[in-house]
Amino acid sequence: MADRTFLTWPFFGDRHRDLAAELDRWADTGLGEIDHADTDAACRALVAALGAGGWLRHTGAPAGEALDVRTLCLIREMLAYRDGLADFAFAMQGLGTGAISLFGTPAQQQEWLPLTRAGEAIAAFALTEPQSGSDVANSTMTAREDGEFYVLNGEKTWISNGGIADVYTVFARTGEAAGAKGLSAFVVPAGLAGLEAVERLDVIAPHPLARLRFSDCRVAKSALLGPPGAGFRVAMSVLDVFRASVAAAALGFARRALDEALDRVATRRVQGAPLFDLQMVQGHVADMALEVDAAALLVYRAAWAKDSGAPRVTREAAMAKLFSTDRAQEVIDRAVQLHGGDGVRVGEKVEELYRDIRALRIYEGASDVQRVIIARQTMGAYQGG
Repeated sequence: MADRTFLTWPFFGDRHRDLAAELDRWADTGLGEIDHADTDAACRALVAALGAGGWLRHTGAPAGEALDVRTLCLIREMLAYRDGLADFAFAMQGLGTGAISLFGTPAQQQEWLPLTRAGEAIAAFALTEPQSGSDVANSTMTAREDGEFYVLNGEKTWISNGGIADVYTVFARTGEAAGAKGLSAFVVPAGLAGLEAVERLDVIAPHPLARLRFSDCRVAKSALLGPPGAGFRVAMSVLDVFRASVAAAALGFARRALDEALDRVATRRVQGAPLFDLQMVQGHVADMALEVDAAALLVYRAAWAKDSGAPRVTREAAMAKLFSTDRAQEVIDRAVQLHGGDGVRVGEKVEELYRDIRALRIYEGASDVQRVIIARQTMGAYQGG
């Protein structure tokens, strides 16, 4: 990472700067040469490596303490800079167990968090349904009480780590009220009767994805996360934290694209002079650097606000995710353009980044959904003020 001046910004303390240096040293050898040809195997290997390196302990907070969101974002940015699948592996361990960290009982936490943070169990967050997408309140999967059990029926789709996870955080309708107030959250171990991955989903930036089906899948009442009917609040609380980290991953992709572009224009010669000497190229580089720094300011403002005690950072996180993912797409596109034909050659880093970034503008709230959130939050502040 060529430009590290952002680490001197007042958003960070010495512990963050020390962590960044430590992660850099570890990643040179700790990530190893993991073959990405088999995506499932690569993801398992990356989770194990991140666990052995101690990095997964940062996906949640120790008991009684708040999660350090700046640390979470910094790790995601630095991992994404190196390897998009490594970032994915780290992020899903946090998202998949975020509800357990925030709302789980001591027994639930003791059963799963030591395993997921050691990289010995893989986690997943099962929220999206075929007909609901970003409209969580429209979820139709049901959880019916039956004695000391809940019986789950329905489908979830686009579930990251689906098919390889050891534990799922699952959201289903328990019916306390209509819409968002009738959802509950559950800890569901893989391997239960009635739970199956019925379809694996292939995407342009490969990672484990599946459609899950629950057919009379029985879970004990002790699997409930938080009180009945609190599922929407559980989901939004988790996403409120991790949405800023998606922006951080996009920032990592953008920084890598900028560095790849700088290397290209400094070494590629056109008519006897470096490509960088062309004023049009300098304009592209200036725009890329501007967008990277602006994105970083929004990402770490959101993370700093959460770490400083803000109960919710919905507006700040939405702004960070919208701006960072959209601008990262533009930065990477310029990097591809500056590479010419090599930019679209399979195996080139900028070609990989071009595929990696696209999904970030969709998952955990698509760009247009973030615009709606920002607009409503802004109007609410205006009316309230």
